[in-house]
Amino acid sequence: MNPNNHLGDTTSPYLQQHADNPVNWLPWGEKALNLARQQDKPILLSIGYSACHWCHVMAHESFENEATAAVMNELYVNIKVDREERPDLDKIYQTAHHLMAQRGGGWPLTLLLSPDDHTPFFTGTYFPPEPRHNLPAFTDLLRRGEAFFRQNRQTIAEQRDSLIEGMDSMTPTSTDHVILDAVPLDSARTQLGSSFDDIQGGFGSAPKFPHPTHVERLLRHWAATRIAGQADTKALEIALFSLRKMANGGLFDHLGGGFCRYSTDDQWMIPHFEKMLYDNGPLLTLYADAWKISHEDIFQDAGVATAGWVMREMQSDTGGYYSAQDADSEGEEGKFYVWTPDEIKAILDTEEMELFATRFGLDREANFEGKWYPHGYRSEQQVAEHSGQSLTNVRRYLASARDKLLKKRSKRIAPGRDDKVLGSWNALMIKGMLRAANLFGRPEFQHSAENAMAFVRSTLWSNNRLLATYKDGHAHLNAYLDDYAYLIDALLELLQTRWDSADLKFACELADVLLDQFEDKDHGGFFFTSHDHEDLLHRPKPLADEAIPSGNGIAASVLTRLGHLTGDTRYLDAARRTLEFSWPAITRFSHGHNALLLALEETLHPPELIVIRGATAQSQAWCHAARDHYTPTRMVFSIDTGISDLPEALASKIATERTRAYICRGTECLPPIDGLEELKQILS
Repeated sequence: MNPNNHLGDTTSPYLQQHADNPVNWLPWGEKALNLARQQDKPILLSIGYSACHWCHVMAHESFENEATAAVMNELYVNIKVDREERPDLDKIYQTAHHLMAQRGGGWPLTLLLSPDDHTPFFTGTYFPPEPRHNLPAFTDLLRRGEAFFRQNRQTIAEQRDSLIEGMDSMTPTSTDHVILDAVPLDSARTQLGSSFDDIQGGFGSAPKFPHPTHVERLLRHWAATRIAGQADTKALEIALFSLRKMANGGLFDHLGGGFCRYSTDDQWMIPHFEKMLYDNGPLLTLYADAWKISHEDIFQDAGVATAGWVMREMQSDTGGYYSAQDADSEGEEGKFYVWTPDEIKAILDTEEMELFATRFGLDREANFEGKWYPHGYRSEQQVAEHSGQSLTNVRRYLASARDKLLKKRSKRIAPGRDDKVLGSWNALMIKGMLRAANLFGRPEFQHSAENAMAFVRSTLWSNNRLLATYKDGHAHLNAYLDDYAYLIDALLELLQTRWDSADLKFACELADVLLDQFEDKDHGGFFFTSHDHEDLLHRPKPLADEAIPSGNGIAASVLTRLGHLTGDTRYLDAARRTLEFSWPAITRFSHGHNALLLALEETLHPPELIVIRGATAQSQAWCHAARDHYTPTRMVFSIDTGISDLPEALASKIATERTRAYICRGTECLPPIDGLEELKQILS
């Protein structure tokens, strides 16, 4: 053990992975930053996460190497950061890397910082132990970087102003007299159509990511045009075709459920095998919605299997959802997931083997380093036609084969699991589980989501503020914009699943913190960190979607909905100010701001609010009628007549002693609806 390595007591599994390194690692904090200033040493900042394959590679090659560690310890104060616990630092230094290197970043992210103001004077990602692929050896880079720091202190100081100016310029300045219109909604549709891969689905080329916000925008665009009487069926086709391709491909784990981070090829065949909670929550929501639209088995099968994986492998006994599963096991990427045909033949009977091989390519050449990874080469219908079996029989045999193989696979050495609980990612999954519960009629999914919400509320909500992360009995770190915005979104989904006024109160408390601690009162929009957060090199106000939707976009969206639900105009005003501030970015690059487009859509056309007021047992059929179609701008709440602690603006609209439906859009409400058939007729 290295007594100068201080990562062992951290809550991050990623940092704990490096606790045995000979490197004198320190977590980000005053101790490390003060040490750099006192010793006048540059900082080597390494940012990664536990499921990151290339982070593991660099750790094994360099950070576990005594000679490399000696150079690091001699020349630098070495700081290790988990980008999942500290997305504030990751956003800042990924942006710095983009500006300085003029290319995209990634993980591991490697930076050399000046000790006084933490300005980077060099940035990069992975570096090998010896020169290769036009990259210098890591130790050579370290020596040259330290020498540059000693010889160019003034130049580095001058570069700081230029870097800060560049980072500030990436956030638009507010525009006076903004008139919001629907042009960006149509622009996003056009841009997404242009980048659509009409052969394999999805957008762009390898590496291919699922881009849930893109698919959601297309589904919502189709729904809006359908209501307007001019349905954009091509938008729907792009969305559903992409979801089918992803669910059929190797991006999806056909045995255990859940989607991997991305595909290394255009065909969605071979993934980067890590599974992230933040991908699977939004994808679960989308697959439930896709099934609601089309009633195709593939969407329900993928959604149910993903929810099953979450409950089986990603939920703690105390309710919270874990963060990720690693790509590697036993030091090899994908080893847990691949097979030889002989292994499978020993497990399946002849009929199962024949159909499984036809469906997933075991009758073809190996597709992963001499072994086979299941990829849906043929659909179940094509397998039925090929085999002469009925579709019912094919589905039954394939389900049996999957169960047997999953049972066998579960006995292998599993990939590592990052078992910290993050508030924002839990909120994404809670929403997905609730949507799946509602649309698939699976109460166990709702139970799982409610347990997770209870855990977040009891563990991460403290002194009327959220904390960002929890592990091993310890919750800490100021929560970020995403934590608050996503959790309000999940609570609005929960209220539509079953009403509890305490949940609405909690959502309003979270929204009030957003306004008090995150809003830019002068220009509009929300900062990523709170007003009382640690001072850092830069204070981001992110607008564009990344792997997860923009916190500003979700904040504006949920504040719009919450404002209409409660009648609190503060929420509506803050949402509109966010859109006005963001307008230059939205109009310039519409399809990169899909979360903000959610808010724009519901600002231009206020969401439809349907409240079913009556005895819960009697109102179920009414709720089913209100949710019978994919209507993403509609909120449906069933509120039992026994519930009285409602916001005044809501209570005044729904006073009744018998089952009734109330429909409002913005400030306009229809007369109360007394009969189920009348409700169906109006909604049709």
